Amino acid sequence: MRRDLKDHVHIERAYDPPEPGRRRVLVDRLWPRGVSKERAALDEWCKDVAPSTELRKWYDHAVDRFEEFSSRYQDELRHGDAGAAVERLRTAAQTGELALVTATRDIEHSGAVVLREFLLGGAGI
Repeated sequence: MRRDLKDHVHIERAYDPPEPGRRRVLVDRLWPRGVSKERAALDEWCKDVAPSTELRKWYDHAVDRFEEFSSRYQDELRHGDAGAAVERLRTAAQTGELALVTATRDIEHSGAVVLREFLLGGAGI
């Protein structure tokens, strides 16, 4: 029986203490400023699922662009080089607790939210 991933895919900030028992995967293309590898306590750094540099710079965390950013990012996840990494993350969520780690302050309007929805199989945000 396939389990509902909704309760097993979490988003955590790189600057906050990690929640125990979760596989922590950094999903940003850039390393979080001022965070050591030890403090980050990551299991993996998965740059392949991060928005492209071009898309990240275009978005620039402008909330009024979030809907368009979300659409473009999902297109990148669907048609880019992220396929194997996305499947690896889905598998991790099916077998345990997965934390998508980001340095973003505004989690609600972040790529991590879009990625989580994509992993859960949602058509949109």
